[in-house]
Amino acid sequence: MGPKTKAEVRERAGNACEYCHLHQDDTPLAALHLEHIIPKVHGGEDQADNLALACIDCNLHKGTNLTGIDPKTGSVTELFHPRRHRWDEHFEWLGIYLTGKTAIGRTTVRVLNMNSDDQLALRSS
Repeated sequence: MGPKTKAEVRERAGNACEYCHLHQDDTPLAALHLEHIIPKVHGGEDQADNLALACIDCNLHKGTNLTGIDPKTGSVTELFHPRRHRWDEHFEWLGIYLTGKTAIGRTTVRVLNMNSDDQLALRSS
């Protein structure tokens, strides 16, 4: 992918993780990643519509996952898709904790480990 696509993805995301909303300024030692929403292994491509800006933690935990188990229902549930879903419909903040309001939100919080000790430390500073 070229520099134009990379710049477009960063600008669209406001230079913040599209999953946990960690801003690049809050993690100066680690650049946010361009992440394939649908991973290449599942047929995803390098077009901007399939790319999201993600912090290291969210990107590494998401990996090639497209689904996970909803901790409330035990059902297999798709993960949050930044191009198809609205963030505020699926997530909300309770202090420094990110919680899921829907099965998609709960599953994404769980799979991406969005309330890890490292994430909470970054949010509390």
